[in-house]
Amino acid sequence: MNGGGLRRKPYESLRPFVGFNQNAMPVISTRATEMPLSPIRKLAPLANAAKARGIKVYHLNIGQPDIPTPEVGLDALRHVDRSVLEYSPSDGFESYRKKLVTYYAKYDIRLDADDIIITAGGSEAVLFAFLACLNPRDEIIVPEPAYANYTSMAVAAGARIRSITTTIQEGFALPKVEKFEELINEKTRGILICNPNNPTGYLYTRREMEWIRDLVKKYDLYLFSDEVYREFIYTGSPYISACHLEGIEDNVVLIDSVSKRYSECGIRIGALITKNRSVHDAVMKLCQARLSPPLLGQIVAEASIDASPAYMREVYDEYVERRKCLIDGLNRIPGVYSPIPMGAFYTVAELPVDDAEQFCAWCLTDFQLDGATVMLAPAAGFYATPGMGRNQVRIAYVLNCADLSRALTILQAALENYPGRKNV
Repeated sequence: MNGGGLRRKPYESLRPFVGFNQNAMPVISTRATEMPLSPIRKLAPLANAAKARGIKVYHLNIGQPDIPTPEVGLDALRHVDRSVLEYSPSDGFESYRKKLVTYYAKYDIRLDADDIIITAGGSEAVLFAFLACLNPRDEIIVPEPAYANYTSMAVAAGARIRSITTTIQEGFALPKVEKFEELINEKTRGILICNPNNPTGYLYTRREMEWIRDLVKKYDLYLFSDEVYREFIYTGSPYISACHLEGIEDNVVLIDSVSKRYSECGIRIGALITKNRSVHDAVMKLCQARLSPPLLGQIVAEASIDASPAYMREVYDEYVERRKCLIDGLNRIPGVYSPIPMGAFYTVAELPVDDAEQFCAWCLTDFQLDGATVMLAPAAGFYATPGMGRNQVRIAYVLNCADLSRALTILQAALENYPGRKNV
């Protein structure tokens, strides 16, 4: 109270400035409004409802392997001997980072422990790379189809993705350099690749990587390279890391994760790797702001580096078998086409339907074969260009061959019974 004056009502002095309206809901941010739903998870409520009706759902929509986690990693978790589950250093345990140096050396990637920052999954590494290297309204060039969460991370950083389209007819090979240069302008700050690729399984050739290197060098761009699937390459062609490219060492930001390598999606351990000290120091500010990466996850990941060669070979051989089972089976279904993926454990397939998202939803709401159905990821969500991928799906071959064969039988039956099927 001020003498005999009137008591102000709460927020009264703020109303002219914040547009206070007692009858309105708080406004959602532009950033949150523009962030897309995940094409991988958006149909999850329909899948949950199908399961509630007693229908078995074969999940081919998400890269969650059914491969067992290495026993050395599980043993490390079972035998955690700590009285306090403390914060770890913001850049991760030094012992883990030093051990990673030896891991990368096997792929001829020469690093120091201080080049590596441990993150809460590869997704946090992508986000921190964007936040550290890009200003609002900056642009990055990304071949499409691309992992959908790249767009989400770009929106969170206020940046814009400019897509360069690859086609299923050309096996998702990169377009010529000239197509990249058409997109480069004063706002362009980087190129983002995933190699081997999610969602297509494409493996970039040495020539393509050299094209990218020359563009990065010519225009002084960042090269963000997501290489979480390097263990899964099914061709005699060599794996060319962005860290192998000479002359752009300070331009490269490598993204990595143990999620798929050791079937450890849930421990949320990734890495951001760069020799650029300015980028490293900027990312460290973000790491300090979020305090530390997961303690228990690092313990499991560090132990898993010691997984036996036999374990890694068995996993690799299993994916080779699954790839053959899936691709052969898909291409035997009338009207379906999938190129042969050379890496990762995904493929993009074309279906004889006008709208794959509607078909995927219909499989979960209106179709079942002997009490089972399939869940696929509509591929349109992996494209930034409107209208692209409408008749395509991404399929993850993360199930054993018996389950994949059953899922393919269900998919063929679903396509035969789908009211929106195109004649082939």
